[in-house]
This record gives sequence, structure tokens and C-alpha cells, in this order.
Amino acid sequence: MLVLTRKLGEEIIIDGNIRVKVVEIHRGRIRLGITAPRKRRVERPRKPPPIASTQAATVASE
Repeated sequence: MLVLTRKLGEEIIIDGNIRVKVVEIHRGRIRLGITAPRKRRVERPRKPPPIASTQAATVASE
């Protein structure tokens, strides 16, 4: 994993045609703007399951 630090208004470019820009920082939350070719699918991963559910599943499988 590559971890970068960017300030408001700064961006990174991925593979020459995908731009990720910091558009807002407010109360500890960061908003990112993503510009990518239409043929490129951009997904937002779902939240991981709560820790209690994960631990229960691990115990049940043992």
C-alpha cells in the first residue's frame, strides 16, 4: 500500500489518466474528487463487518 499526504487542492495521478484530488477537508473528514475515463469503473468498497460478527464467525468455524 502506498500512503501519500496531500493538502487541500492537491491531487495524484494514477496511470496517466486517473486523477484523485482533495476537494474538501472538514471536521476530520476528507472529500476526494475522482476523474477517470468513462470506460474505467470506479468502485467504493463496502464497510467491513463489525468486529463482533467477525470474531463470532471465526469462533464458529473452529
